[in-house]
Amino acid sequence: MATSRKKLIVISAVNFVEGGPLSVLQDCLRAAIRHLGGEYRIIALVHRTRLFDIPGVEFRELPRAKTSWIARLFYEFVLFRRLSRQLQPYLWFSLHDITPNVIATRRAVYCHNPSPFYRATIRQGFLDPRFWLFNRFYKHLYRINIAKNDYVVVQQSWLRERFRDLFGVENVVVAHPNVRVDLQATPGPSVARRPFKFIFPAFPRVFKNFEVVGAAAELLEQDHSIDVEILLTISGNETRYARYIANRFGHVRSIRFIGCQPRDRVFELYQEVGAMVFPSKLETWGMPLTEFKSFRKPILAADLPYARETVGEYGKVKFFDPQDPAALARLMKEVVTGSISYDITRAPTPATPHAQNWEDLFDILLDRTSQPSSGPITARRPPRLG
Repeated sequence: MATSRKKLIVISAVNFVEGGPLSVLQDCLRAAIRHLGGEYRIIALVHRTRLFDIPGVEFRELPRAKTSWIARLFYEFVLFRRLSRQLQPYLWFSLHDITPNVIATRRAVYCHNPSPFYRATIRQGFLDPRFWLFNRFYKHLYRINIAKNDYVVVQQSWLRERFRDLFGVENVVVAHPNVRVDLQATPGPSVARRPFKFIFPAFPRVFKNFEVVGAAAELLEQDHSIDVEILLTISGNETRYARYIANRFGHVRSIRFIGCQPRDRVFELYQEVGAMVFPSKLETWGMPLTEFKSFRKPILAADLPYARETVGEYGKVKFFDPQDPAALARLMKEVVTGSISYDITRAPTPATPHAQNWEDLFDILLDRTSQPSSGPITARRPPRLG
């Protein structure tokens, strides 16, 4: 089949420029060309073409789209419509939250930002103004054009239910992310190693809940029978919230503020520590939980739907109330002494539509699958503002 006669897929990701999001985009494009390249022409709208080396994908560089939110919205709602008229795509797939105002036979959006589903306080807004703004206004951004999509894609079942409740949409695909652990994982160290090290790898956002770790560490220091060290991947200078955490818990001897670490170093730290503590109150997925499972070491995780879905079936996890530092301190001591009783967990398969990988997801979006579909997204009730 000649290239000019192939149906066209446009994958829009002009906001992905580094780190995890860029890796996600690269994985997506490799899967698309591998799985669909013989049948479809694939164009990717990206920030910089030099970030990619994926033969078969046609790249269009749009660096100005990321210069400001005004520019981004102008691209999504004005320029992309003009581009869609020119390209006449079969599928337009937006990888970053916003449903663009485009013309296409099939449309889909991948929604990553869970901020609308968190109750941020005024105090948290002072400590993290950017998140507070996202918390207040992102749901309105999500709402624009969302019912025009054939599919909305999210990473977890709890997010699917929230999107259905908040926006009244039905065809929401749960697509669990694929995680590659590049280093050789080994079992945890003996409990006799002193100090026993815990790690909490996270960027300092208010919903990450560093406070409960600091308060638990304060309680543990009153117990002289154990020796622990808690590694936090913040320096205390990154944000207003980080400075608050550093000032509030800087006196705690067992806490080490090690700053942001490159991915390879994080995996080396996973090798070195004895356990992970993950008290975050909000995650789209919770990637460190998935990564750390490969090392077969204890995990203490917030007892919230995202964490249970992310952890799935695992023999060394204990869930705790993320607002109870005393409970966390008790569990940390039990991990150190080897007396902890882990939770029994399972990994239920999400209801359809559900994608286990990028290939599955493209099959769903292009209607190449036997999974039930109700066609374009429909509203069950008038969307409410929540």
